[in-house]
Amino acid sequence: MSLQIGQIAPDFTVDTTEGQITFHEWIGDSWAVLFSHPKDFTPVCTTELGYMARLKPEFEKRNTKVIGLSVDPVERHADWAKDIEETQGFAPNYPMIGDTDLAVSKLYNMLPATAGDSAEGRTAVDNATVRTVYVIGPDKKIKLMISYPMSTGRNFDEILRVLDSLQLTAKHQVATPVNWKNGDDVIIVPAVSDEDAKAKFPEGWKAPKPYLRIVAQPEG
Repeated sequence: MSLQIGQIAPDFTVDTTEGQITFHEWIGDSWAVLFSHPKDFTPVCTTELGYMARLKPEFEKRNTKVIGLSVDPVERHADWAKDIEETQGFAPNYPMIGDTDLAVSKLYNMLPATAGDSAEGRTAVDNATVRTVYVIGPDKKIKLMISYPMSTGRNFDEILRVLDSLQLTAKHQVATPVNWKNGDDVIIVPAVSDEDAKAKFPEGWKAPKPYLRIVAQPEG
């Protein structure tokens, strides 16, 4: 069965570069970003892991934990981290899952059930579909899924932007418009009547159409 937004993220227990974790327990009351990689010592992923390490404080400000996954043993992750620090200026400062039996990759529909049960002998091309970003909420539900081709580096600034939107809209009855950034105007969701909106947004809103009610971003 394919994963969907709003579905409980599959739980698992794995070895990581920071010891064994059980995913849901590790998330706790935080948000989480899980991002996966087809193989260690690959060029695009090297740049991604370094940049994510640099951005980690921004995720921490948002009560968000970061965890990576690569279809290689944890021991290789440690060796790869040296290259990442040398070339990108930052070594991974978050746990990296060693998915040597492909269990998590298959659990998250990144590899087919027929992929076998060992990373041994598999190339990055064999694992090309293991390049997905998942954002998971404190309720353990999937909030975002984005899959990328191997040739395209991921935009983690965009993940931060989406995280800001997810956290804002989880707290207030608003949605964020195209190209929204934190601090921009937002949209009152259709489920809120005009009468209720007057109580929630006493300073009023702009409505170029009755269904398009634009209001300043709520605080808090």
